[in-house]
Amino acid sequence: MEKDKIIQAGKIASEVKAYAKSFIQPGMPLLEIAEKIEAKIIELGGLPAFPVNLSINEIAAHYTPSHDDTNVAQGLLKVDLGVHIDGWIADTAFSLDLENGNSENINLIRAAEQALENAKSIIKTGMSTDEIGKEIHRTRISSNFNPIVNLSGHEIDQYDLHAGITIPNFNDTKNKILKKGIYAIEPFVTAGSGKVHDGKPSGIYLKIESKNVRSPVAREVLEYIIDEYGTLPFCSRWLVKIFGTKALIALKQLEEQGNLYHFPQLIESSRRKVAQAEDTVLLEKDKTIITTE
Repeated sequence: MEKDKIIQAGKIASEVKAYAKSFIQPGMPLLEIAEKIEAKIIELGGLPAFPVNLSINEIAAHYTPSHDDTNVAQGLLKVDLGVHIDGWIADTAFSLDLENGNSENINLIRAAEQALENAKSIIKTGMSTDEIGKEIHRTRISSNFNPIVNLSGHEIDQYDLHAGITIPNFNDTKNKILKKGIYAIEPFVTAGSGKVHDGKPSGIYLKIESKNVRSPVAREVLEYIIDEYGTLPFCSRWLVKIFGTKALIALKQLEEQGNLYHFPQLIESSRRKVAQAEDTVLLEKDKTIITTE
């Protein structure tokens, strides 16, 4: 691992997180928010590790604005952003109450943040994932909320956002032992059922095959995806900036042929609000570094 790049990606992510908190206001176009965050990442010397997620209320994850999005910031907004330097990734998220002191929003956000802080305080090399899951679950139960059990934190590797071990938000009894490496701790909190299901297509994609395609436009778009994003997620909005709206047709063709995986939005099953908090940690032999604080 290249520790300097891991630390630098985390530093940029932390700065961008503070920047996002400083300007997001109710009623602001989600498209404007996403583009300002992604531009700031680049300005500070990183690249987006994935499209900024701006998920509102019962949408737990995987909402990024389309190129012509007209939705605005409202309700309980989750902001999930990633930074990479040469594939070394920092992943962080926070939630905002955009309803002028809504008590449910505030309590959900507080519970997610406390679960994250408690998990960060105990995580270390050699620890079982069960212990972290128990601590996250305990924190949220004490707040009378539920963890979302089918969302989790994750191990990170170079150019691989979801690598190997998952960090559960409850005791899943899998008892995986944490080795040296990079991990994202990612509690999701809800007053609902505690599960998510697939919703509408998100416009976020991942290349899963490089096989040839007949359409010249689709082939050109695929070559660009391979060169620019490789094994990291990307979105239709980014490609429309390069190729115009013909990129949307190419993406559909590539998805139908099996070259791309199209992520669905993730919706809380009882349609209750969800809060999220996330930081990235670097575990060394005898040291834990929170890279995104």
